[in-house]
Amino acid sequence: TPITVDEDDLSTRRIFLGGISIYMESKSRLWHRLPRAMTRWLDNPWILKLASRLSISNDAKDLGELTIASLQGIEGPQDREVKELINFLCDELRPEVICFSNILQTGVVKSLRQKYTGKLYCVLQGDDIFLNDLTEPYQSQAIEMISRIGEDFDGFITHSHYYQDYISNLLRLPKEKFHQLPLGIDLTPHTGQPKIELETPFSIGYFARVCPEKGFHHALKAFSLLHQEHPNSKLLIGGYLGSRDRNFYEEQMSSVAKLGEAVKYLGSPETQQEKVEIFNRFDVFSMPTTYHEPKGLPVMEAWANGVPVVQPAHGAFPEMIEHTHGGMLVSPENPEELASAWLQLATNHDQRVEYAQAGHRGVREHYSLETMVAESERIFAAPD
Repeated sequence: TPITVDEDDLSTRRIFLGGISIYMESKSRLWHRLPRAMTRWLDNPWILKLASRLSISNDAKDLGELTIASLQGIEGPQDREVKELINFLCDELRPEVICFSNILQTGVVKSLRQKYTGKLYCVLQGDDIFLNDLTEPYQSQAIEMISRIGEDFDGFITHSHYYQDYISNLLRLPKEKFHQLPLGIDLTPHTGQPKIELETPFSIGYFARVCPEKGFHHALKAFSLLHQEHPNSKLLIGGYLGSRDRNFYEEQMSSVAKLGEAVKYLGSPETQQEKVEIFNRFDVFSMPTTYHEPKGLPVMEAWANGVPVVQPAHGAFPEMIEHTHGGMLVSPENPEELASAWLQLATNHDQRVEYAQAGHRGVREHYSLETMVAESERIFAAPD
């Protein structure tokens, strides 16, 4: 389906392996017999965008067969679409490097290698969420297929040492092929500055997808505890809320209904400027994930706008805070400890300012777009 980005969309309008087409190819023999000219219109961006807004399941538990079909590449039901993509890459685009953004897209690689002589890389940045939710036998089959496909890659890229170790073991990929690439963000639109003087009430910020994996429920529980000790505080929530998590959201919000306007959902902003405006309302930021986050982009965005963070001590977060000194670590899935850290920053002015300034400075030193560009060039241009 079409990508959704905060910044300018630099992708082409030409889509290969469109979501509707590959689903129909996998489910209908009749569809597979239709001339491609009769089905290609479904790979139109506006049609796919419309379809993505409908109640279509993207739950891995429902997509085991389709996952295996995708990883089969030219040997599976999506052979026509795979051939189109390979011909486009090799005959029209002719790149020196091809970098896949997801390991689940790589069913094309075995056939691609027969025609393409350039370098192949894949960025691994959360692929395990989907794979771990697959039911058996699909999960084992998918991991085995990915492990074999991995032999044809020149390298794999991760954004944290934690995830490099974890995903290489999970997918049985050779560690010597892995490269560390610090995630970078364009800092230009992030205009927030560390707050030297606080306004009241003290504002806790959560900005992430509203779901259990991102720890939304832990943020609400921790805020309920904080509010008992520090009534002059509020929790501001931003981020995407999908149909899958609507019931979860309503159930969790009902648990804090007694706090009234102290807890407020601000929605999912449509522009980056609106997102920055939300971050600038925070005095401290937390995304208390249950999932071991491999990259932590919202944490970088908080730092970019001068907001200190309190994060669980797992995934990429310990590395990030070690690099920047822009906040505190607490025990994972521990709302009591999270609330205590928030209270400490609400009452210790100097410490909060120190973290805010360190994060604002550290994200520009370690996680800028310029740093990411330079490291990308170094990796892709390295001799074989």
